[in-house]
Amino acid sequence: MGERKLDTEGCQGIKFRNVTPEVFSCMKKKLESYGIEVSSGNSGVLEGNGIVAHFSWDGEANLSIEIKERPLDTYCGQVSGKLRAFWRECQGY
Repeated sequence: MGERKLDTEGCQGIKFRNVTPEVFSCMKKKLESYGIEVSSGNSGVLEGNGIVAHFSWDGEANLSIEIKERPLDTYCGQVSGKLRAFWRECQGY
């Protein structure tokens, strides 16, 4: 009981720019290899490792992710930091 925390005080939505179809596909693969299931399509749910988030990509360049649940011992910054690291890796930096 209490292993996950509903994010009522909320993590801020995370916005990514320059998310091409290749970068979006790469990010999905990285999330899946990290144990997070990703809905197919341009919007849906990311779920795994105690994290539940909603994502929406416009099909061209803009991706937003909103964290809805996370483990009690995980901070918003840790989750967004990991997502940003995947984005950078997929950008080829």
